[in-house]
Amino acid sequence: MASSSTTTDTNGRSMESRTGRSKQRYNSNGERLVAGVVPLTEDKKFVLLIQSTRRKGWVLPKGGWESDEECTEAASREAWEEAGISIQINYDLGDILETRPPKKTHKDPSKSVYRFYEATVLKEEDDWPERHKRERCWMSFAQAKEALEARPELLEALTRSTMQR
Repeated sequence: MASSSTTTDTNGRSMESRTGRSKQRYNSNGERLVAGVVPLTEDKKFVLLIQSTRRKGWVLPKGGWESDEECTEAASREAWEEAGISIQINYDLGDILETRPPKKTHKDPSKSVYRFYEATVLKEEDDWPERHKRERCWMSFAQAKEALEARPELLEALTRSTMQR
């Protein structure tokens, strides 16, 4: 595990930025387990989306759930690594199976199962692990729905959230 920087979560625990998939979890069907968040403002009027690094467009913060952490810890870590945000997880939005075919060039051809959580953003950092790779943008429900159109699993997470329509 390589670490590029650390921060603390809402409970004061240190969070490290991680790279690689050596501790990646898979289920009994061989599907990669991914944790993510639908990060909302406190009034639930806006959601924070980030620029995808692999494909064009906007995505929700998400990434691999590793064997040495709880799913909520993975979701919080990914929110910090990818979006530079500290969050409070409010709701478990459940599992969502990936429906799109994997990219042929990707090293890991298995599909993913996403576990998303609705979260309130407590703080936005100016300095975070992926700040040079990603932009972030607050969007209304309508804007985010349009931005996530090509990603049905992410759109489903947004739809399951209690964000104001």
